[in-house]
Amino acid sequence: MSHCVFTDTPKPASRFRFFPPFSTNPSPAAGNRALFSLLLLVLLLSLAPLAQAQQSAPVHYDPAATIVVGGDRSYPPYEFIDKDGRPAGYNVDLTKAIAEVMGMKVEFRFGSWAEMRAGLQQGKINILQGLSYSDERSRSVDFSPPHAMVHHAIFARRDSKRVRTLEELKGKKVIVFQDGIMHERLKLLGFGKDLVLTPTPAEALRLLASGQYDYAVVAQLPGMYLIRELHLTNLVPVAKAVVSEQYGYGVAKGNKELLTRFNEGLAIVIKTGQYAQIYNRWLGVHEPPRVTREMALKYGAMILVPLLLVLAGTALWNKTLHKRVVERTTELAQEVSERNKALEALRRHQDKLIQADKMASLGTLVSGVAHEINNPNGLLLLDIPILRRVHEDAEEILEARYLQEGDFMLGGVPYSEMREEIPRILEEMQDGAQRIKRIVNDLKDFARRDDAGYMEPIDVEAAAKRAVRLVEPTIRSATNRFEALYAGNLPPVLGNAQRIEQVIVNLVLNACQSLPGRDQGVTLTTSLDSESDSVLIEVRDEGVGIAQEHLPQLVDPFFTTKRETGGTGLGLSVSAGIVKEHGGTLCFASTPGEGTTVTLSLPVTSRRS
Repeated sequence: MSHCVFTDTPKPASRFRFFPPFSTNPSPAAGNRALFSLLLLVLLLSLAPLAQAQQSAPVHYDPAATIVVGGDRSYPPYEFIDKDGRPAGYNVDLTKAIAEVMGMKVEFRFGSWAEMRAGLQQGKINILQGLSYSDERSRSVDFSPPHAMVHHAIFARRDSKRVRTLEELKGKKVIVFQDGIMHERLKLLGFGKDLVLTPTPAEALRLLASGQYDYAVVAQLPGMYLIRELHLTNLVPVAKAVVSEQYGYGVAKGNKELLTRFNEGLAIVIKTGQYAQIYNRWLGVHEPPRVTREMALKYGAMILVPLLLVLAGTALWNKTLHKRVVERTTELAQEVSERNKALEALRRHQDKLIQADKMASLGTLVSGVAHEINNPNGLLLLDIPILRRVHEDAEEILEARYLQEGDFMLGGVPYSEMREEIPRILEEMQDGAQRIKRIVNDLKDFARRDDAGYMEPIDVEAAAKRAVRLVEPTIRSATNRFEALYAGNLPPVLGNAQRIEQVIVNLVLNACQSLPGRDQGVTLTTSLDSESDSVLIEVRDEGVGIAQEHLPQLVDPFFTTKRETGGTGLGLSVSAGIVKEHGGTLCFASTPGEGTTVTLSLPVTSRRS
């Protein structure tokens, strides 16, 4: 026996100016700052030690004032003066983007690195857009979370002896950029007497190329950039990424207001995708940093743990909602005999309250963690393809060593085992990151409030696929036999995709809850009914079925046969209301002990045009 329910068809612009540098003496320079991971945004907030500011008075932020941004005039590709005499580079574009979204006025002032550092402490510069973090510097500078990671390399002439670590440079004459972060680091390591200081990285590489001294320690990305631009063909990097430094904005100690504004702008630029465009334009074509297996596992855990917490919180909240609905339903049932006329209004009101409460709660949970999940997951999606290309480039070298020397250890595992495992691991990481992205986007779309009156041509099959992804954990726990059969190329339906998706979610959940065991199956099918010119979505289960006397009551508000397990009787009632808004029908056919088939029919667009 079957029963059908038929319904009627019914921001301020920013300003950028460039001030000439403090000194007019030109100095060719090169710089380095290569992106590693935006995950370090959170990490750096806990690294900066609390130290008292130096005697220089901090520059406080005035929202109405123009902000003077300092930069190195010769540090490509991060910041430099181009051939037209204008500021250019990764840092410059990033600062412009932040100023644009925050409605700030900025002026770029470029000079030598020493002048910029001094200008910050003297109050002539409000903020430096590119500054590597160190404990020493943090005594006089407040740092933003890093927007890049700088990897430093050891450069040598092609005929020089190869080295792999900084320790192997002991006793050698090493050229470094004066007052740069590696100058500080090498002095702390006891290299003071062996250091040869130059005013710019470019000068360091020129000295090395001319045959003077032994090695140069220069930021990896600017070093490669300068070798190409200056045609220093006899120089090569012999050890890459020997030291990695966090690189971000810096203000004079105590200028928290300005730093907070830039931090907020940086977060917006990252979320809107402008950051990725700027990175790809200036840095994306260069060699990526090393990523160890331990780091990949660590960052994977940083993504999975918050996601599990979200799922656990959602389950707990749903349980609370079910309890609240049951209590409210019991109260309403006691008033039925006395307020028969008012009952329908109360039910409609309750329906709207429950749905609004559910959507608001789920939306709050999702939005609270979406940023923390999507940002690191976006980096994984960006970096994993780079890692795969790195592995492909290195595979020939590893194979050659394997053939010449026999088996060797790679990451603590014999290479003979890892040669097949590495591509599989990278593939699984890529698939996992894509899956995380789809799940988060589906949850956000499902939880977002929509306008029930807004209708547009929609793809019903796409809505069905999103609904299946949303309830996939429930499906897996309920049955071993779930099948989705999509007809493909179905005509569009005039409606609201999110509300149709909500109906399909309810139908699939009901089907899963009716199964007595995991051996019984659920099938979802889409098709086109040419006679009625309608798109059909059929959900069939092999569950316990529905008693014939209950079929006419299925879409009545608060009617449920599962009240003892937390059922509210609102799912099919809400679904029926949505289907009615779309001019469709819901049909139920069931045989007790054999299963139930629910058919959702929606008219195609041409029928309602």
